Amino acid sequence: MSSALTDLCRYPIVQAPMAGGASSPRLAAAVAESGGLAFLAAGYKTADGMHEEVRQVRGLTGRPFGVNLFMPQPKHADRAAVEVYRNQLAGEVSWYDTPLGDPETGWEDDYEAKLAKLVEDPVPVVSFTFGCPATTTIQALARVGTRTVVTVTNPEEARDAQRAGADAVCVQGTEAGGHQGTHRDDPATDGAGIGLLSLVPQVREAVQVPIIAAGGLMRGAQIAAVLAAGADMAQLGTAFLVCPESGADPTHKQSMTNPLFTRTEITRAFSGRPARGLVNRFMREHGPYAPPGYPEVHHLTSPLRKAAAKAGDPQGMALWAGQGHRMSRELPAGQLVQVLAAELEAARTSLKPGTAS
Repeated sequence: MSSALTDLCRYPIVQAPMAGGASSPRLAAAVAESGGLAFLAAGYKTADGMHEEVRQVRGLTGRPFGVNLFMPQPKHADRAAVEVYRNQLAGEVSWYDTPLGDPETGWEDDYEAKLAKLVEDPVPVVSFTFGCPATTTIQALARVGTRTVVTVTNPEEARDAQRAGADAVCVQGTEAGGHQGTHRDDPATDGAGIGLLSLVPQVREAVQVPIIAAGGLMRGAQIAAVLAAGADMAQLGTAFLVCPESGADPTHKQSMTNPLFTRTEITRAFSGRPARGLVNRFMREHGPYAPPGYPEVHHLTSPLRKAAAKAGDPQGMALWAGQGHRMSRELPAGQLVQVLAAELEAARTSLKPGTAS
């Protein structure tokens, strides 16, 4: 592994930050203790809530871990389009007997307060999604010993991150579950994402900083493939979502291997931003009409998604999942890291010259 990352963990395995509850302190601690690099997801939390989870992880492990922040988004949604979508969701309001949320709340996601906490009480790594932080922000974190990672989806974004001074980039292929981490939310590029094995070499030729590869990875052999393609580490989200330490809703976990859900798609139905999840009723009925508008649509649909989860109804939930979801293994997080590491070593051994096939 690159010297910029090698001292953080034993294996080149990263547990992805999964906003919405899956990335619990227990999950992060278990992954870190077993030799992986774990991330807490600060998205949708207050600064104090984030800091409390950091405190909990520190109480469970002394190993390095990271925190992921969502970059604040510009206000660009068409209010009339959001209002039309509100009306489109009237049937869901009746079905789940819950009102819609306020689309005008939570714009900054407590970003500046979270940064202040992380400078005051540093963690080993901070990563950023939905944009690239200012150079001054990266420098402020560097002064307190924190390394920075920027999520990118194309070579241009990777070059921007390198120019800003980021220590590494997380290269996200279109196979990834959850939100696409594009720096600009442009509806004209919907469906134009690049697959991971094509994207990693492109970014490797564009920048000199270490690369963490993310997108649909579920097995050690896949980790070996992205490392061979030019990555320094591999990030997995869906693979860890079903672990007992994950804070994901039980219905969400069960849906990963439920034969009822056969495929994933990228949709704006739940949040107004492109995100990959299992195709369910809500996605089919509302995806074609959802306007570009994050976080307005996210806040609008949040009560519906919570009501569906409470009712144990997967058809109304945002079932974020990568394309490899059917390969999920319900193993304790620490055991999963060890299994992935063993699979990685076996794959590397099989590729060595002179190894019998």
